[in-house]
Amino acid sequence: MSLLSLIAVFLIEQLQPLDYRRIVAEPFGAWAEFIESRFNSGAYRHGVLAWCFAVLLPVVLVGIAYGALVALNPLFGLLLNVGVLYLTMGFRQFSHHYTEIQLALRLGDLDRARSLLAEWQGRSTYNLGSEDIARLSIEGALAASHRHVFAVLLWFILLPGPCGALLYRLAVIVRDRWNAERVDQENQFALFSRQAFGVIDWLPLRTTASAFAIVGDFEDAAYCWRTQPAQWPDRDLGIVLAAGAGALGVQLGSPVVDGVEIADRGELGLGDPADVDFMQSAVGLVWRATVVWMLLLFLLGLASLVG
Repeated sequence: MSLLSLIAVFLIEQLQPLDYRRIVAEPFGAWAEFIESRFNSGAYRHGVLAWCFAVLLPVVLVGIAYGALVALNPLFGLLLNVGVLYLTMGFRQFSHHYTEIQLALRLGDLDRARSLLAEWQGRSTYNLGSEDIARLSIEGALAASHRHVFAVLLWFILLPGPCGALLYRLAVIVRDRWNAERVDQENQFALFSRQAFGVIDWLPLRTTASAFAIVGDFEDAAYCWRTQPAQWPDRDLGIVLAAGAGALGVQLGSPVVDGVEIADRGELGLGDPADVDFMQSAVGLVWRATVVWMLLLFLLGLASLVG
C-alpha cells in the first residue's frame, strides 16, 4: 500500500502540481500561530504543551481516522495515504523554480535568474553572478529534496499510514513559525519545538546524506560529511549539503555577496565551482537517490508479504 501511495502521488503531482504555500504552508502556519497565541507565556512547559496540541494531536487524529478507514476498506486507507502525502511532500515544491533558473542561466539571462532565485528563496539576489546563482540553487534543491521528499518518505515508512508524513511536515512548520522572530532570549516557549524537530530530523538527515553518498561519489561524500557540517550555520542541514556536494564533486557554500552585504558561510564539497552543468548533475543525483528509496520501499513491502 505504501509503494502504491507514493507512485500515485508522484503521478498526480506531475499532472496537477500543488500550490504548497497557499494550500499547505499558510493554513498549517495559521494553525501554529493560533496555538502559539493561546499558549505562549514564555515558559518552556507551555511550549511543550502547545507543541503536543499543534503537532501530536492532528497526527493522532489522522492515525485514528486511518485505522477506521482501513477497517472499513483498505482502499479508503490508500486514498487517505495519497491525500496526506500529496499535501506533505513533492518534487514540484522546488523543481519548477530550479528548472526555470537553470534555463535562464543557459540562455545567459542573469536578470531573470536572479528574479527567480529571489522569488524561490526569499533572499536578496542583487548583483549575483551565474556561479553564485547556480551554487545557491543547488544548495536549495538539495535542502528541499530532503525537506519535501526524503525525510517525509522515511517517516511515512516508520509510522503507520500517513501519520509519519504529517508529523514531519507539521514539526517543520511549527518550528519555523514559532522561531521566526525570536529576539527575547528569556522567552523559552519555542525551545521545545526546536528540540523536538532536532530529534525528528536526526535520522532523516543521515539517511538522505547516505543516499546521496551511495548514488554519487561515495568517498568524497563521506569525507565532506565528516569534516564540513560544523562550518555551516545550520549544522544539521549542513550534513545533507556537505554529503550532496561531495557526491557531486562540486564546491558549495562559501561567502555570497548580495550587493554590499556578505553572507558568511563555510565551504562545502570538493572539486569544481558550481555552474549550470552541475545544476543538471544535481537533478540526476536527487532522482537516483529517489530510485534507491523506492527500491528500498519495494523490498520492505516484499519482505512483509513473504513474512
